[in-house]
Amino acid sequence: MAQERQAKRHPAERGLLSRILGGVARALAWLVAALFLSILLEWAGMLFWWPEQGSLHSRNMLEREISYLNSDFRRSLVTSSPARFARGFADTFYYYLFEWTRVVNFIEWLRQPAPADEGRIQTILRGAYAQVADYVIAAMTITQVFAVRLAVLTLAIPVFILFGIVALVDGLVQRDLRRWCGGRESSFVYHHAKTAIFPALILAWVIYLGMPTSMHPNFVILPFSVLFATAIAIAARSFKKYL
Repeated sequence: MAQERQAKRHPAERGLLSRILGGVARALAWLVAALFLSILLEWAGMLFWWPEQGSLHSRNMLEREISYLNSDFRRSLVTSSPARFARGFADTFYYYLFEWTRVVNFIEWLRQPAPADEGRIQTILRGAYAQVADYVIAAMTITQVFAVRLAVLTLAIPVFILFGIVALVDGLVQRDLRRWCGGRESSFVYHHAKTAIFPALILAWVIYLGMPTSMHPNFVILPFSVLFATAIAIAARSFKKYL
C-alpha cells in the first residue's frame, strides 16, 4: 500500500523518446493552427478588407514573399540559394497537399461545364464550387505563401541559435558577477523569464506564418529573436547562485 501511494505521488517520468515525440506533435499542431489561421484571415480580408482584389491579393503576397528572398537573402548557413530553397519547398508542399491527393483534379472537374445528362448531386457540387471558387484558389495560394514563410523561418533558425548563445553567455557572466558581489537572488524573475523563452520562439512562427499581409521577414524575425535572447539572458542571470 505504501509503495502504491508513493507511486501515485511520484508518477513515472516520461522517457526521452516520448518527450521528443510529444514536442514534434505540439510543433505540428502549432503549424497546422497557423496554416488555418492564415487561410481564415485571408478569407476575412476578401470579405471585409480587400473584396475588390479577391484571390489576386494572395497571389500578390506570394510574389512579394519570393521577391524578398531574391533581393535580400542571397546566402544562408542552411543553403547556398535561399530563394531556390523556399521556392522548391513551396512547390513540394503544394504537390503533396493538392496534386498528390488529387485535389487539383477534383477542382478541375468542378470547373468543367456540366454535361446535360449529369446527376443532381454533381450539378449541386459544381454550382457550390462556382460560388466559392475564388476562396478555394486563395486558400491554395495562401498555402504556398505559408510554405515560403516556413522555409524562411527554417533559414532563420541559426539567427535564434546565435542570439540565444550570446544571451546565455552574457547571462552566465552576469550571474557570476552577482554571485561574487553578493547580489540579490530572485527566483520570481528566473521562473518568469524561463517561462517566456518558449512563447517568444513560438510567437515568431505563429505571427509570421499567420499574417494576412506581406512584411519583410526581418521586421518579424529580428524583434522576436531579440525577445528570445532577452528571456534567456534574464533567466541565466537570475539563476540561483549555488547549485
